[in-house]
Amino acid sequence: MEVKKSELQFDGKILKVYKDQVLLDNGMEVTREVVRHHGAAAVVPVTENGEVILVKQYRYAVGREMLEIPAGLLEPGEKMEECAARETEEETGFRPLEITHLFDFYSSPGYCTECVGVFAAKHLMPSQQHLDPDEFLHVERVPFNEMVHRCVNGEIDDAKTVAAVLRAKILLNL
Repeated sequence: MEVKKSELQFDGKILKVYKDQVLLDNGMEVTREVVRHHGAAAVVPVTENGEVILVKQYRYAVGREMLEIPAGLLEPGEKMEECAARETEEETGFRPLEITHLFDFYSSPGYCTECVGVFAAKHLMPSQQHLDPDEFLHVERVPFNEMVHRCVNGEIDDAKTVAAVLRAKILLNL
């Protein structure tokens, strides 16, 4: 596959949208729309007594509140592990002393380059939230096994949260 032409259609704060003309291996020329995103990290913070610390926030794009694991965009030059620790503290008010990489995934590879690194966090030290001026969220604690149940029965419909909780259950035997 060969990119013949790539035109920036939108240059936003967190993403860029391109319209590409691509020559396929069979000689056919097609148009592809691609969202270029510099990545993010998400984290499953687990307390000493086995609770997952989650954030509930209104998500404008879907028009409702969602219960999710903490997550956020990578800053320039930041490693995913650093982002996961930073986001945990900023959103929940707890600083993790132990971070374990669980997996990476592409959020929607059919049209988007966003790769999300997913981590588990343990040994959480009380700190302070550092929310952005446009960030309004509430911290909730849910027992880990209840969170697994909520993910399996469809109560939780945020894909990163479902995947992260279930992977943490299997890999960390929580």
